[in-house]
Amino acid sequence: MAAPGENLRINPDRLWDSLMEMAKIGPGVAGGNNRQTLTDEDSEGRHLFKGWCEKAGLTMGLDRMGTMFARREGTDPEALPVYVGSHLDTQPTGGKYDGVLGVLGGLEVIRTLDDLGIRTKHPIVVVNWTNEEGARFAPAMLASGVFAGVHEQDWAYDRKDKDGKRFGEELARIGWKGDEEVGARKMHAYFELHIEQGPILEDEDIEIGVVTHGQGLKWLQVTLTGKESHTGSTPMPKRRNAGLGMARVTELVHEVAMDYQPDAVGAIGHMEVYPNSRNIIAGRTVFTIDIRSPNKEVLDEMDERIRSGIALICEALDIGFEVEQVGHFDPVTFDENCVRAVREAAERLGYTHRNIVSGAGHDACWVNRVAPAAMVMCPCVDGLSHNEAEEISKEWAAAGTDVLFHAVVETAEIVG
Repeated sequence: MAAPGENLRINPDRLWDSLMEMAKIGPGVAGGNNRQTLTDEDSEGRHLFKGWCEKAGLTMGLDRMGTMFARREGTDPEALPVYVGSHLDTQPTGGKYDGVLGVLGGLEVIRTLDDLGIRTKHPIVVVNWTNEEGARFAPAMLASGVFAGVHEQDWAYDRKDKDGKRFGEELARIGWKGDEEVGARKMHAYFELHIEQGPILEDEDIEIGVVTHGQGLKWLQVTLTGKESHTGSTPMPKRRNAGLGMARVTELVHEVAMDYQPDAVGAIGHMEVYPNSRNIIAGRTVFTIDIRSPNKEVLDEMDERIRSGIALICEALDIGFEVEQVGHFDPVTFDENCVRAVREAAERLGYTHRNIVSGAGHDACWVNRVAPAAMVMCPCVDGLSHNEAEEISKEWAAAGTDVLFHAVVETAEIVG
């Protein structure tokens, strides 16, 4: 494969201006964004992206999950396209770069190719996957999951938000439900640029993360059932305290994750306590355990230890329990050739780089099941993401997109 010249770079000012322009749509209350999937704001962001793509001469495809595919033709009509992208939807209190950098970085690849008059053998397609975040409609990475055959389309359409609105109905309402069969597209390769969403690259003063693996994940929803009673008049030995059980399980999850360092993580984020009154001992708690590891055996061991520990805790406190797995994907090993293309691009451009494991789930994790895939990461300030204070520098964005450009163009093969 022919590699682009060492001095070829994207336009950092144009990329940054595009990021800032997209950030005006669905502004948050503290400097970030609230552009949740299938909202009017999501539709407005899609229209802006579509307009930019059309101005760049790309043709837009739209599948039945609302995923957008903007195509630049190659010189070989028989060659499979190289895909590049991420997502434009955000968390309710999201940042300006999570996902968006990957989509607009992909668009910047196209714009730079046009600036330089470069043609490629393979077509290049920039993708905006629907509902990567899963903030409004669970689970996360929903559209790419349907694309990869992990989820059924009808099941996805039936996902409800907190107000009972269905995914399929909201997709039709905002006007972004396409006719194209989901998953019908074949890919030569897929590349995704993303902020790290962790502190490693910044802490080590490294410009590029070469993502070799993605962590596997399990979400275990736990319901503990005790007995509601008065906090003042119930003797300590007679209490059946579901809140105390949740506290002990929280500590258990932390201890288990610490036993599998350096890569395993675990925490409880979602918590509900009933009846949630100041002077009533909790009779029921519902919470979700999030455990992750790049090693499937470790992930399964953590799951087993936590389930066994919950049983012992509940027996000691005389409370009942139920554990339901509500989310799961196995660890991901990204394609060796795609990873090499990312690493060699960073080396060719002179950027500091290191191998890294993605701690978060991304659309690339599902796409990797059906096509060769890899990811590029750039640092983010303090490792902060899913927060309106999420921040990156123009230089980090440019470095990540430079590497993306070289990896994509090398894989798509320059002609002439």
